[in-house]
Amino acid sequence: MAWVQLVALLALFEYMGFGAAVGNARTRHGIKAPAITGNEIFERYFRVQQNTLELLVVFLPVLAIAATCWNPVWVAAIGAVYLVGRMVYFRAYVRDPRQRSLGYGLSIVPVILLALGATIGVVRTLLGV
Repeated sequence: MAWVQLVALLALFEYMGFGAAVGNARTRHGIKAPAITGNEIFERYFRVQQNTLELLVVFLPVLAIAATCWNPVWVAAIGAVYLVGRMVYFRAYVRDPRQRSLGYGLSIVPVILLALGATIGVVRTLLGV
């Protein structure tokens, strides 16, 4: 279970790092709070952070639930793919948002797999299978 916990912590640290990148971009491009528009590059950083938050809210619970139903090492490995996907997404989106597809795929597929695995695991438990 420690591997799953590590992946969860790394996901949170990654998100905090994206937040720091948004802050740096805000300063670098002269976007004063609370504004979130005004410079396309800043807006790319901001969108990555927001897109990551949208997935993180699903990723963390399904990671935890799946880990109670299946081998935690495998669950953590699937979660690690999510972490890599988010970094690929971050780099691609900031460079050119049209190039974000690979990172998105490497992020959403693990979330879907974990959600399906968690659902199947919980249903199996409820049915006593």
